[in-house]
Amino acid sequence: MIKFFRKIRKQLLKEKKFWNYLVYAIGEIVLVVIGILIALWINNYNENIVKQDKEQIYLVGLKSEFQISKIKLEELIRVNKSNYNGAKQLIQYISNKNEPPTEAQLSKLLLNTFSSDISFNPNNSLLNEMVNSGSLKDISNTELRKSLTNWISTLDNIANQEHELRIQREKIIDFFRVGNGNFRTILNHTSRFDAFEIPITENNVSNLNLLDSTEFENNLLLFILTSHITEESHYNPLMQNLNAIMALIEKEIK
Repeated sequence: MIKFFRKIRKQLLKEKKFWNYLVYAIGEIVLVVIGILIALWINNYNENIVKQDKEQIYLVGLKSEFQISKIKLEELIRVNKSNYNGAKQLIQYISNKNEPPTEAQLSKLLLNTFSSDISFNPNNSLLNEMVNSGSLKDISNTELRKSLTNWISTLDNIANQEHELRIQREKIIDFFRVGNGNFRTILNHTSRFDAFEIPITENNVSNLNLLDSTEFENNLLLFILTSHITEESHYNPLMQNLNAIMALIEKEIK
């Protein structure tokens, strides 16, 4: 093709048709420029297709991760609510001396309320990989990209609150470590020794005296307060944030 155009130019010069030669040369340049622009457009188009495909893969993966994280958070909220409801029941027993629980009831309540630690462990493998590799920029939706960045920083605040809740829970458990309460009695009345083949004793030391302890009551109240703050000021807003992110992801998935 190039030889063909060159042959035409030589022929025009030979015939001294300089004006025609100039027009032809300009036209040839225009054709070359158009060809380059078309090639660039095709290249950009292909790159955009690859980028869009990559973004869709990320979006589908993020959707799956956040769905699992939502299930985990829902369960965590349920456990936390159960824990502080159990603590409130203990406060009611303390406040109402006329209707004390049985040793078995108290043991079951203590075990159910303080046996579960609270810690949110979201599925962030893909999101962390995207952040570390700089692939978060491949998410075209600016609002979603910003929300994903904020999600990671929000988790640090959640972890700090959970640490404070863990401290309050440990203070309750310490009553049984230092001898103010008897952990064996709890296990005896809840049949937790069966799986470990540990013999059940007949002479149980009562834990009912804990209900007369001001220190125990104060720690219970701090535990209830911290649990309530964890749900209302941290878990519930986090769930709202999670749902908003999932809605943005769903909107971007083609």
